[in-house]
Amino acid sequence: MAMQFTRVVNPVEDMEIWNASDDGFSFVISYESRSGPGFHGRTGFVASWRPIHQNKCAIRVGGSPFRTLTEAEEACKAMLDHLTR
Repeated sequence: MAMQFTRVVNPVEDMEIWNASDDGFSFVISYESRSGPGFHGRTGFVASWRPIHQNKCAIRVGGSPFRTLTEAEEACKAMLDHLTR
């Protein structure tokens, strides 16, 4: 089954976060902008990953931030492919 991202429901209404996990890895995509509500940073979709069963910090997926959610999802899938080879 392919990795499927789901939007995270959270109490902070203006934060946009999606997560997915597969093959022992967890991926998160968040939307950031320089101003306005939510996360602040370079405008775009920032993707990160970490091993599920290890207490380690998340690592940013190269190329972040991405222009679209689809680009960020594809980058995560490529990273998973690289990690599981």
